[in-house]
Amino acid sequence: MKISARNQFKGTVTSLKEGPISAEVELTTAGGDRVVATVTDQSVRNLGLATGKEVVALVKAPSVF
Repeated sequence: MKISARNQFKGTVTSLKEGPISAEVELTTAGGDRVVATVTDQSVRNLGLATGKEVVALVKAPSVF
């Protein structure tokens, strides 16, 4: 798979707040940094996201605030 995202954050899902259309996912890295992203509910199901799951977040540079 080719991707253009240069920023990769490996960690654990520490919070998952699901709504009717989208969900807020919080990832915490081993160093204690937190990354929060909004994804669709369909993506939560497709990726099998759940609190405690090990994940890698891929973030394009213009999306970092």
